[in-house]
Amino acid sequence: MSSNGISVDEAKTLICELCRLFYDQGWVSGTGGGISVKAGNEIVMAPSGVQKERMQPDDMFVLDAKGDVIHTPAVKPPPARPPKLSECSPLFMAAYELRGAGAVIHSHSMNAVLATMLDPGASEFVITHVEMIKGIEGHGFYGKCVVPVIENTARECELTDRLRQAIADYPQANAVLVRRHGVYVWGKDWIQAKTQAECYDYLFEAAVKMHGMGLDYRRPPPPIFADNGASKANGNGAEANGSHAAEPAAKKAKTRHAALPAAVVLDIEGTVAPISYVADVMFPYAQQHCRSFLESTYDSDETQADIALIRTQATADVAEGRDGAAAVPEPGAGKAEVVDAAVAWVSGAIAADRKVGALKNLQGHIWRSGFSSGALQAELFRDVPDALVEWRAAGLKAYVYSSGSREAQRLFFGYSKVGDLRPYLCGFFDTTSGPKTEAASYNNIALSLGVDSPSDILFATDVLAEAQAAAAAGWRAVLVARPGNKPLPEGAGGFRVITNMQELLQ
Repeated sequence: MSSNGISVDEAKTLICELCRLFYDQGWVSGTGGGISVKAGNEIVMAPSGVQKERMQPDDMFVLDAKGDVIHTPAVKPPPARPPKLSECSPLFMAAYELRGAGAVIHSHSMNAVLATMLDPGASEFVITHVEMIKGIEGHGFYGKCVVPVIENTARECELTDRLRQAIADYPQANAVLVRRHGVYVWGKDWIQAKTQAECYDYLFEAAVKMHGMGLDYRRPPPPIFADNGASKANGNGAEANGSHAAEPAAKKAKTRHAALPAAVVLDIEGTVAPISYVADVMFPYAQQHCRSFLESTYDSDETQADIALIRTQATADVAEGRDGAAAVPEPGAGKAEVVDAAVAWVSGAIAADRKVGALKNLQGHIWRSGFSSGALQAELFRDVPDALVEWRAAGLKAYVYSSGSREAQRLFFGYSKVGDLRPYLCGFFDTTSGPKTEAASYNNIALSLGVDSPSDILFATDVLAEAQAAAAAGWRAVLVARPGNKPLPEGAGGFRVITNMQELLQ
């Protein structure tokens, strides 16, 4: 038995079973398509040029971890053809090598083929807001599911370089489409590979059908405003039937929305996301990757600007007599000495939980690398995505005000575990607008939002001092009590306390 829980013999039987299933779905007809499954350090692979629905376990090839054949099936009497290793072999091996796959499926599904033809010049397939996106690892309903598209070649083995490049360029994708040909899908084991192959195929079919209906499958659906819906109901009922039965519902909707703020402004830590994720995942990631990031990007203008900010802040720390403060050398001191000093300053600033721009800027750039590579995925409380969608549908604008840089905020909401939530947010504010515990900061933000009155803004935070500062600027403010947050003081300073975003507008 292998470490994956499946033996070579079991993998052979499984491939036969799956190929019969895939044949019925139209994925491997005409001897096309293929599948391979990892069994410990060996890989079992279906042969090429055979009737996939009629294969038997003794038809399978077995390869070692390097892709070399260690078992060739016996030749069978005519009309059976001599056994031939699948031309997909080097492409399968690319997923095993670059993604640590446990199984790889190659489908000639018509849905996959047509999906590559929706936009003949596109280098990627994109779909969003379809439920089955959730079946793809690392994706959610609100996010964009992106699959790279590579051009076809006369022989499959000639696709290897293109496929390997696509896998490297799209670390969050678990599939590669081949134009007018089909798709390669992989997973950590055969179960995930099969699940994701089915989900991708559903998404390809959905895109083709939506395109035929004139719907844009690549963009979020437009908001449906409650007042407009009530108005339509009223118009249909009153004009067609001479009845005013719909009027109370319309009046109720308008009354409810009249009490809504013009804008909602959200804190992140402890409000929409667990403090533990930021403290136990994001901060350690930035600290662990600080040195390698600075060293690898040292000569870039962006990193030099980050170091200059740290140098300025370190100089101020020394002047203030801050414990452990030390200057960061000028560039002429040499790369190694500058990086050592910058890393030491960052470690101290993170340990002290400092809310200073020099730290936040660098963290944001390190996190950008982590989010874009798929190493980081933001964790939000489960009620937050639905609330953002509902607010947009009600015509309510939502913003973020956090001590993290605006870039870090955009990354956080752009690479969440449920997908890209940025379409539901209208803007981001950080401490360049001012400290979060000072009323002047909220006055500055109110000017940017362009509301008629500061009281048109509703602010949600888990920090009493921030709520007090917002209230001093004329904003409405509520406190948020979440698991893992510090207990709020008794009486919560007179502010309303909520436990989830669904309660915010009540």
